[in-house]
Amino acid sequence: MPTSENGSPPVYREIAEELRGQIRSGRYADGDRLPGENTLMEHHGVARATARQALSVLINEGLAVAVRGSGIYVRQFRPLRRHGARRLSKDLWGNGRAIWQTDSDTRGYEVEGLVVDEVVPAEHVLRSLGLDPGNPAVRRSRRYLVEGRPVQSAVSYLSPLLWAGREDSPAAQRIRAPDSGPGGIYARLAELGHAPAHFTEEIRVRMPTPEEAEELALSPGTPVLEVARTALTSDHRPVEFNEITMDGSAYVLQYDFDA
Repeated sequence: MPTSENGSPPVYREIAEELRGQIRSGRYADGDRLPGENTLMEHHGVARATARQALSVLINEGLAVAVRGSGIYVRQFRPLRRHGARRLSKDLWGNGRAIWQTDSDTRGYEVEGLVVDEVVPAEHVLRSLGLDPGNPAVRRSRRYLVEGRPVQSAVSYLSPLLWAGREDSPAAQRIRAPDSGPGGIYARLAELGHAPAHFTEEIRVRMPTPEEAEELALSPGTPVLEVARTALTSDHRPVEFNEITMDGSAYVLQYDFDA
């Protein structure tokens, strides 16, 4: 592998740093084509493998995307700021707003592939909801896009016991329908007398499965953030379990704490 002199970083990293700086300065804007391997080879006097490595660095960082048969293009995306506490506030969903409005700011979002069905979930889901083995749950699956880019997929589970004997109530019907109404399922749970009052989230970083990489259109080397969230009532009864998979390059996670 070619390296610079005096123990400095490898040449391909220096080339990547130069291109990165040109992207951030605005010389190359979103959607612009970057210099190809041949151009980099000629300009820097390097081998094709070195030029290819430099471009791969930008692709792996999410700054560029390869278009087969065309070239490498700038793919700038301002990360979404996910405020852990603010987005789950009752002031938001209790007033008919979607919790996603705090993430996407003024950029808007799309919900794609929303499916609602009833399944017998995995053991860890049953345990999180306090359900006995073999019990069914309502599953809501969907994918979220911002500016046309997939950024997150989510699968939430709710126990039908929450509306037992009230299956025909508007709130119960909305929870089992694609359109859950203003404020989403948290507002419907509140109408059923099971308003979420506490939330717990566990977050870990890992590499995506092939299916997740395809669903979120992830560049090679991009990790995902896996979030497991449980919503609980004021008496700590679990009412929803949500498994969220986020594009690790698309998010900044913010949490505020008092000392």
